[in-house]
Amino acid sequence: MRLAVIGGSGLGRLEALDITGRFRPETPYGKPSAPLVVGRLAGRELVFLARHGEGHTLPPHRINYRANIAALRQAGVSHVIAVAAVGGITPAMAPGTLVVPDQLIDYTYGREHTFFEGGESGVTHVDFTYPYSEDLRRCLLTAGAAAGVDIVEGGCYGCTQGPRLETAAEIARMERDGCDLVGMTGMPEAALAREAGLAYACLAVVVNWAAGKAEGIVSMAEIEANLARGMAKVKRVLLGLGSISANAATSRSGSSLSGESSP
Repeated sequence: MRLAVIGGSGLGRLEALDITGRFRPETPYGKPSAPLVVGRLAGRELVFLARHGEGHTLPPHRINYRANIAALRQAGVSHVIAVAAVGGITPAMAPGTLVVPDQLIDYTYGREHTFFEGGESGVTHVDFTYPYSEDLRRCLLTAGAAAGVDIVEGGCYGCTQGPRLETAAEIARMERDGCDLVGMTGMPEAALAREAGLAYACLAVVVNWAAGKAEGIVSMAEIEANLARGMAKVKRVLLGLGSISANAATSRSGSSLSGESSP
């Protein structure tokens, strides 16, 4: 098992990572958002990738998700933990909460959503009934318990286009659709990981109530404060990953219906 962490807003680097190398591979889809940082965290080998680039320069709709996932696969990564800052929609998803969602709905458009564009890459349909690796989700919950961090188990992540925040009417629609959380980077990242044969799970940090779920407008100052507190908890969970059972090391997430599971 070779683990990668994709860091979202508020997690541009891991201070506790004992770095042994940095490289930025070229892929058939271009370069990843940032160099892959290789090191050891709590005794476990880990690859870290800053989703929004060094210095947080890439908005959600401009991230080269295909290059990011392809680069991780080229680096021998088998399991991916995707850290994401999100808004809370339903009552259990209050600001400051950590969540390991189990479902998602994609509201994005215009993004490169697949490795399989036809032609030489073929036409391949992957099963996406359950978009996250159940084994890796359990590992995160176990790591949270070991670190003394409460994590909400389950929930539906709705992925919007961004970079603007949503309207109250959009959030009301998403709630009717069954969404508990709203974010901007969960897709096509999760689907590409499935196509690449990587086990993938999301560790979401709720940084604000979604539009219309609290009085007034969404406060960026509140988001930044909750982001700082939430990412401190995330780092504790990642340090607790040393308690992951060996069973997860043999888990691979998803297989394509055609028998081909990688780009």
